[in-house]
Amino acid sequence: MSNRAVLEVIALDEEDAVAAQTGGADRLELVTDMAADGLTPSRTGFTAIRAAVDIPLRVMLRLSDGFAAGGPQGVDALVARATELREAGADEFVLGFLTADGEPDLVAVERLIAVLDGCRWTFHRAIDRTADRDGLRKRLADLPGLDTYLTAGAATGVDDGLATLKAEAARAGEPGYEARILVGGGLRLDHLPELRAAGLDAFHIGGAARPQGWAAPVSASAVRTWREALDA
Repeated sequence: MSNRAVLEVIALDEEDAVAAQTGGADRLELVTDMAADGLTPSRTGFTAIRAAVDIPLRVMLRLSDGFAAGGPQGVDALVARATELREAGADEFVLGFLTADGEPDLVAVERLIAVLDGCRWTFHRAIDRTADRDGLRKRLADLPGLDTYLTAGAATGVDDGLATLKAEAARAGEPGYEARILVGGGLRLDHLPELRAAGLDAFHIGGAARPQGWAAPVSASAVRTWREALDA
């Protein structure tokens, strides 16, 4: 991948994936069931998308809405799905779980990354719901494979998280801040100049790639608009 800004697009199926790649996406986040804010796709769904495009795919590991892993049984189910997806060839993932008091669920995360066996992964927007962002980052800092945080800077979205995103970008390279910030969650084109000026260089879109809503597929032209804005 070049040094240009990264554009990641949510894909639900092969049609989405092909349109996103055609429009200039660098990477896809694969999910199913956006009514539950994005859950783990099936092995069949992954293999179909992998056959349809040649850009990197990050596969969501999440079996229910919210940021809880679901206790021991939920973690067992996640491990089984992760194992199945690894066997199918998946080599990049998205995950992140919190305890009831808003702390990182290290038991769940560490069990999953043991199965991922060195694969690169994103800690998703659970960071925007944690009780202590800085503490979470420092507790996760040494986990193998973690290279990205998907975050809006605030639970309510980028509008409210701009100051946090810029402050965290300014700490890049410090302990706990080595992983790349992938901005997503209510992200709009008009946010880009301020974010780019702050040094942020990775962006994630879902609904913005679907002008006709989640019932419609990804629009290659919508993705291209974002690609051109990032390249300008």
